[in-house]
Amino acid sequence: MKPMTIIGIVLILIGVVALTLQGITVVTGEKVAKVGPLQVTKETKKTFPLPPILGALSLVGGIVLVIVGGRRS
Repeated sequence: MKPMTIIGIVLILIGVVALTLQGITVVTGEKVAKVGPLQVTKETKKTFPLPPILGALSLVGGIVLVIVGGRRS
């Protein structure tokens, strides 16, 4: 398989995932207090939104690369 086609397929997959998830959530744990054998932890969730235009551009770019990579001989 040609490198341009492989890159196109990867971009298509990234575009589909970005459009489907619409954001990445990261959970972090933090120790708040420790008294003897007891521990108190706090979990915080941070969401990093992915703009739909990013997924759409990746998807279109991947489709273009697959088409162009398939036509070259």
